[in-house]
Amino acid sequence: MAARVLVIDDDSTVRDSMVAFLDDYDYQVLSAACGRDALQLLAEHSVDAVVCDLKMPGLNGIELLERLKLEQPLLPVIVVSGAGVMDDVVKALRLGADDYLVKPILDMEVLHHSLRKSLQRAELEADNNAYREHLEKTNTELKRGLDELRNDQQAGRQAQLRMLPEPVQLDGIQCDHKIIPSLMLSGDFLDYFELDDKQLVFYIADVSGHGASSAFVTVLLKNLTYRLRRNLQRGSSDDLLHPSQVLDRINSELLASELEKHLTMFYGVIDTETLMLKYSVGGHFPMPVLLQNGSAEYLTGRGMPVGMFREAEYQNYELQLPEPFSLLLFSDGILEIMAEPTLNDKEALLLKVAANSRGDLQQICAELGIDDLPEVPDDIAMVAIGRGVL
Repeated sequence: MAARVLVIDDDSTVRDSMVAFLDDYDYQVLSAACGRDALQLLAEHSVDAVVCDLKMPGLNGIELLERLKLEQPLLPVIVVSGAGVMDDVVKALRLGADDYLVKPILDMEVLHHSLRKSLQRAELEADNNAYREHLEKTNTELKRGLDELRNDQQAGRQAQLRMLPEPVQLDGIQCDHKIIPSLMLSGDFLDYFELDDKQLVFYIADVSGHGASSAFVTVLLKNLTYRLRRNLQRGSSDDLLHPSQVLDRINSELLASELEKHLTMFYGVIDTETLMLKYSVGGHFPMPVLLQNGSAEYLTGRGMPVGMFREAEYQNYELQLPEPFSLLLFSDGILEIMAEPTLNDKEALLLKVAANSRGDLQQICAELGIDDLPEVPDDIAMVAIGRGVL
């Protein structure tokens, strides 16, 4: 659609010549002989640009320009002035006039060129303002969304914390844990609980990825072990006492969920009377560290990650625990914070730190400087299970 231009000049000859010229360029043209008439037209019609003489009786061009720029700051205004009133031209430009033309206008193409440039500039400024408003609106919505996400994550974090176990002591065996998430929600999870007067179940799991989707899998994991525990109490299934069967159940349920998530896991059951440990490994690394008689060594065992392969098979292992002992379980995030150049070096350092700690998780954190880190690259989970003083 052609631009609508208002031409204001008290000289009818000049005014009519500009109107006729602009008509030929298919502008929609309105005209007024004075500032008052111009304001009346502007109250009734919207225009895209104004061409205004500075010297007019009554409301002059400067006063009209002040009104226009106050009410419509983006409206292009081209002032027309005789050669002898350049002070008014300077004042008009300072007030926001887009351009000025010297009367008489001998070549009307100059007017067309000035209008075209002013309209393009106004359109660009309007687009920029619209884009700025869009960005401000988008940023406001983004901030609102981030605030909601942060609140959701905080709620999720509290839910995860409530799922974690309280410290347990059963027949002198003490259980403790620590989790340092890389994000507000953790993909690492752990649990331990007593089944009866002589069975202690514990596990540590590391879900692939980070954030809410990984944290959701930890909820599924907690729910599954709760169901297995209830089945055992009802006498309908004793899977919970057989580590390889537990990993097999988790593997099947994760694949059936189609969440495209898998986890590594170490699952164990200790008979608190005999201190016989039964365990199974689902791709978990590093393996738990057994502390005894001043030495530290990794448990043996292997197995496929859980939730990745339908044909995965898991093996049961048995180990007679000594007394006193301490069993330390870690997620692989513990290795990510170490500066050692090779994986073997990191495993050696973890054994050394574990031995020095005598099973104290806080001492492990202090020796590795975990508490001083502003953030960790991966979730870190730790479990300590032990009896007696090392």
